[in-house]
Amino acid sequence: MPPLLEVGRIDRAHGIRGEVVVTLWTNRAERLEAGSVLCADPGEFTVAGARPFQHRWIVQFAEVQDRQAAESLRGQALKAEPIVDPDELWVHELIGMMVCENDGTERGRVEAVQANPASDLLVLESGALVPLTFLLEHTGDRLIVDVPAGLFDDS
Repeated sequence: MPPLLEVGRIDRAHGIRGEVVVTLWTNRAERLEAGSVLCADPGEFTVAGARPFQHRWIVQFAEVQDRQAAESLRGQALKAEPIVDPDELWVHELIGMMVCENDGTERGRVEAVQANPASDLLVLESGALVPLTFLLEHTGDRLIVDVPAGLFDDS
């Protein structure tokens, strides 16, 4: 089984019938379609229904029937298997990829992806930060970037 990805968090209980308010980290709302399975520390939870709510979601899990059970889930991270989509490049797939300039110059491997309001940043082994907006293409384990002159200068 592939490693699970964190896709959201249970913020709090909502109402008396076991619904919870969920913040999704992903833009893939199909994670909350009826029948979807999400994992948290207490176990697996099957989505019985979900609806948008103030930039978040109200979710009913089949296994959660009352407010007390919903309250016990407050703060739990929700995880799921990666979605296979050949047209998407996922953050977890970027880790370990080699960053290269157009001319083939290798600049190092991606150690992390740092969230940033303007554009997420690739954090390289060297400590260099490369905005994802400079990504031109990806092939195999290589990310081809077109960066402004001086981005990789030491000074």
